[in-house]
Amino acid sequence: MADAGPLLLVAVVVAVVTLLAGAVPPLLRATADAAVQDAVRRAGDDADILVHASLEPDDGALGGRVRAPHLAEDVDGLRTRATDGLGPGLRAAVRPPVASVTSPILKLTDGSVLRTFQLTYLTTGSGPRVTWISGGPPRPAEASMHGAAVTVPDGAAWQVQIGLSEADAAALGLRPGARIPLMDDQGRDKNVQISGIFRPADATDPAWRLAPWLLRPVSGADGVGTTRLGGLLSAESLPDARLAFDRDGLRRTVTFTPDPGRLTWDAAQAIATTVVALKANSGSSGALDGSLKWETALDGVLRKVQAQVGAASAQASVLLISVLLDAVLVLLLAADLLTRRRAPALAAARQRGAALPGLTCELLLESAAVALTAAAAGLALARTLAPDATWEWALPVVLAAAAAGPAFGTLAAARATRDRRVPANRAARRRIRGTGRLRRLTLEAAVLVAAVAALVALYQRGIVPAGSSGGTTGPGSPLGTGPGGGGALPASAPALGVLAGAIVLLRLLPAGTRLALRQALRSRRPLAVFGSARAAETSARVLPLLALATATALASFTLTFDATAGRGLTDGAWRAVGADARLDLSPAAASSTPELARHIAAAPGVRQVVPAEVNDGTRVVTDSVAVTARLVVADAAAYRRLLGATPLPDVPALTRLTAAGGGDVPVLVRSGDGSLRPGMRLRLLRNAAPAIRLVAVGTAPAVGDAEEVVLVDASTLAAAGRPAAPNTLWVAGPGAARAVSANAAAGKAVLRADVLRASSAAPLTSGLLWLAWISTATLVALGLLGLALGAAASAPERWQTLTRLRTLGLRPRDARWVAAGELLPPVLVAAVCGPLLGVLLARLTFDSLALRLLTGQAGDPALALPWWGLGLLVVALPAAVAALVPIESALRRRRRLSEVLRAGEG
Repeated sequence: MADAGPLLLVAVVVAVVTLLAGAVPPLLRATADAAVQDAVRRAGDDADILVHASLEPDDGALGGRVRAPHLAEDVDGLRTRATDGLGPGLRAAVRPPVASVTSPILKLTDGSVLRTFQLTYLTTGSGPRVTWISGGPPRPAEASMHGAAVTVPDGAAWQVQIGLSEADAAALGLRPGARIPLMDDQGRDKNVQISGIFRPADATDPAWRLAPWLLRPVSGADGVGTTRLGGLLSAESLPDARLAFDRDGLRRTVTFTPDPGRLTWDAAQAIATTVVALKANSGSSGALDGSLKWETALDGVLRKVQAQVGAASAQASVLLISVLLDAVLVLLLAADLLTRRRAPALAAARQRGAALPGLTCELLLESAAVALTAAAAGLALARTLAPDATWEWALPVVLAAAAAGPAFGTLAAARATRDRRVPANRAARRRIRGTGRLRRLTLEAAVLVAAVAALVALYQRGIVPAGSSGGTTGPGSPLGTGPGGGGALPASAPALGVLAGAIVLLRLLPAGTRLALRQALRSRRPLAVFGSARAAETSARVLPLLALATATALASFTLTFDATAGRGLTDGAWRAVGADARLDLSPAAASSTPELARHIAAAPGVRQVVPAEVNDGTRVVTDSVAVTARLVVADAAAYRRLLGATPLPDVPALTRLTAAGGGDVPVLVRSGDGSLRPGMRLRLLRNAAPAIRLVAVGTAPAVGDAEEVVLVDASTLAAAGRPAAPNTLWVAGPGAARAVSANAAAGKAVLRADVLRASSAAPLTSGLLWLAWISTATLVALGLLGLALGAAASAPERWQTLTRLRTLGLRPRDARWVAAGELLPPVLVAAVCGPLLGVLLARLTFDSLALRLLTGQAGDPALALPWWGLGLLVVALPAAVAALVPIESALRRRRRLSEVLRAGEG
């Protein structure tokens, strides 16, 4: 029964750590699945897979062009060919394809301003279905309704019938039978006639998403201030549309939309490979032979989320390894306590003739039964949380629990009954002590070498190994830095670094306690002498200080990890929005931007409003390459004041944007791959206008998630002949969110608080932060348990000495002070130096943990210290000693002095 307590603690530690280590990998796998689905869902149209193919030539034998009545069947054939080309894996992850044929953008010539029109044919094989509320579906042109082959001159104004939706018909004010006044970009009139007005049977049909202007007018589809409408072609009128435009005027496309619900982490890796292969084997964009041309950004979306999952899995490995290391140290402490309590029984068994192999087997059976039973219970609990829970990560803890007790017990039994005598020769005794020191130094040196190697590996290749897809070691295992994984060494760098620092503290503690004892001997305070003497005697114990210092240091590391990630998410939200709130104006409201800006600036709590033009896809030409960048046109002085009113970093180079640079317009540039650099001369391309010469005079701030940014002052660019067209309002101040939300009808309101909430709730981020908190709580509990086990192991000797001192007049209260003096030195060292060591390792390793992949920042987040958490760690261990000493005193108060003096036991 005396051993039931330590054995129960061993079982609890094994069960809890097995629960954590067993549940985390499958939960991370499920989180990886959710992250892939969330990334594809957020990507929207960018994740679509587009397949283009040129229409077959329609040249007639005697000149002109021949009407192809079976053109709709050819489009269906393209849809089938594209579906077959996907392959089984990718085909299972996408929704049914939508084939479309679209015309060039036409201009409405009815006197309206900036209204455009596009003819579109959509088919999914069975839809989309419509109800004709007036007129009927488009029919073939009258000249082609007699069944004979029709040949028309190239460029003729061939009649095309189309259907209009209710909303588009109301916007045009036309009825069935009317002709729509349309003209192409070459000034040629088009003969487009309305056959009927329809209402969609299901407005949520995915096919309508590809051409929303077929259902209602869409603002901004063709630039600021434009409105696009559309006409629906039928299978019968599609051949006429072919003749109404140039030979290559119609664009034939098949669109595959990924189904997020069917995507998993394993499938994402195979899909990314398939998509890359399809794009690599894609036909040339200029080929007119009907070959398939694949276009999609899905591979980029999946690569990004793979990098994020790889970083998150590696960071989870760092946290798990930290917990496993401290759990092993605590189990070694428990084994040491068991061995000290069993030492008399083990010695007696050896003296009665018990063999060491027999004792080892007996101890191994007991410890293995406890360890395996506890591991099975922990694994069963883990499988209630995650059915795919595994045991691989818990293996080091189970082995330590099963092997430490028998190993310590066998050594204790062997030492108690060995017949080797202490040599009388002083040199021989020194040689024996030197051999023991050499063994210890070798072990400590091995730990230091491993820590240095892990830190070097972490610095050289980061937490995610280069060349791996997200840092995984195989399909189905996002936690790829596990035992035996290629990233195990760098992932263990923080834990090994903390262990090496604890070994250094272990070397310094005896010198410190001896110095304290010498100072105490010079004083007239006997309690200080007694406490210092006991502390100096027990300071050489290895395991208690290692367990305490490692627990506090790693808990400080995980707390700092959580705080730094939280600050990084906050900074990432500031970068994504650019201010407290942002209003992305709709094209219809862009013309009233100045009035809207003044209205928002007058709202309560708004400190600053900065209008800007933010355009993605702007072409900038350097000396060697053309770069697609985000062009930001704003008042440089106002923008710098905005940065000063927010936590965003100041950019002093903004003052250079108003200075002339030899006739060239000064700009600030930013580039992820170095294609845009300060000092370069650039050209800003414009449609139907000469390019504007630019000169890069500095580095631009990060604007959203764009990697390539060109920032220019609005007045300077206007003087060069290109006035700004503001489409964005950045708003700063405590009332910014309320003011922007009140004017959300003018565009899309983007609030920093909403962005921060969404990024914090993202699957990978929220899961990793929860794991950091759970790891911190587990490490703190293990630290307190290690303190209790270490105190219990030395309690008999401590209270034997204190009880004997009571015969000399030591009062019970004084005995408690002496006991506290014995326990406090390693506790104080761990409480003070442990957090410092954890923060030091955080500063050394955080730049290599790729936290930026989860926080959405341009660079790694700055180190953030959780002062309140570190303060609690500093106080927790001394407070635990203050509670532990009275409990020990109460448990031993009933022992009589006569029993202690006769038996020699405390």
